[in-house]
Amino acid sequence: QVQLAESGGGSVQAGGSLRLSCERSGPFVITYCMGWVRQAPGKEREAVAHIDSDGTVRYLDSVKGRFTISQDNTKKFLYLEMSTLKPEDTAKYYCVTAGDCGWLLLPLHSYSGQGTQVIVSS
Repeated sequence: QVQLAESGGGSVQAGGSLRLSCERSGPFVITYCMGWVRQAPGKEREAVAHIDSDGTVRYLDSVKGRFTISQDNTKKFLYLEMSTLKPEDTAKYYCVTAGDCGWLLLPLHSYSGQGTQVIVSS
C-alpha cells in the first residue's frame, strides 16, 4: 500500500504563501501521475495540479500563475508552492497518486494522504 504524508499547511492572510510537501513511502507501486487535490467544506474535490511520468504539468485554471508543482528526482517527494493565496483557496489539500492523471479524483483508483489544511483569511 502506497503511503503519502502531507505537511506544510497552515493559516495565512490573503496574498501570503505556503509550501506543501508530500512524502511517498511504502512498497513500490508503479503510478504515473502525482498531484494535489483539494476539497473545501461543502464542495466537490478538485484537482489543483498534477505532474505525470514524463514531467508534464497541469494546473487548475484558478491557480495558474500562483501555484507551482514540483517533484524531486527520486519522485519520493512532491511539492506545491502556493503564492498570492486567496480566501477561495481555503481547503484541505491532499497528495494523490494514480496510474493515470484522469484517476486522481477517483478514490478507488488512486492513493491519497490524510490531507493538510490550508486556511486563507481576507
